[in-house]
Amino acid sequence: MGFLFVAFIVLPIVEMVILIKVGGIIGALSTIGLVLLTAVVGAALLRQQGLATLFRANQRINSGELPAREVAEGLILAVGGALLLTPGFVTDAVGFLCLLPPTRRWLASHALKRMVVAGASRSGFHFTAGGQDPFGRSPFSRDDIIEGEYRRQEDDTKSSEDRDALEKK
Repeated sequence: MGFLFVAFIVLPIVEMVILIKVGGIIGALSTIGLVLLTAVVGAALLRQQGLATLFRANQRINSGELPAREVAEGLILAVGGALLLTPGFVTDAVGFLCLLPPTRRWLASHALKRMVVAGASRSGFHFTAGGQDPFGRSPFSRDDIIEGEYRRQEDDTKSSEDRDALEKK
């Protein structure tokens, strides 16, 4: 609840105050131009960093590895791009931090420590990050496996109908 309060109430108020103060100092048109400039520069940087991350993910997939870090970085890039498109200087600063490789890698490594990432390969499931849920269980524990047998009902009814037809002949 606290995060949502900050994100939807406090942050827009802070952005408006900063935009009004900057507009009072450098003028309204210059402030609008500066906000548009950060959006254009951010979009170009997002494109470049996104393509580089996609290329690295493709290389890892081709080598048979799970691109967990690249997926996390891609999510951080998406958040950074959305923040850069939002008018304001605070969101632009946080957006640019998300697009810079050192801070993005740092954020991705912290996110991966908290996540369970599993992938299927030819040799079965393997874990690349995390490995347990918050309760200390493996995501594929014996508790998740239900053993049993099954048979198709339609096959049984067909065979009994076939037997009835053969008996009548």
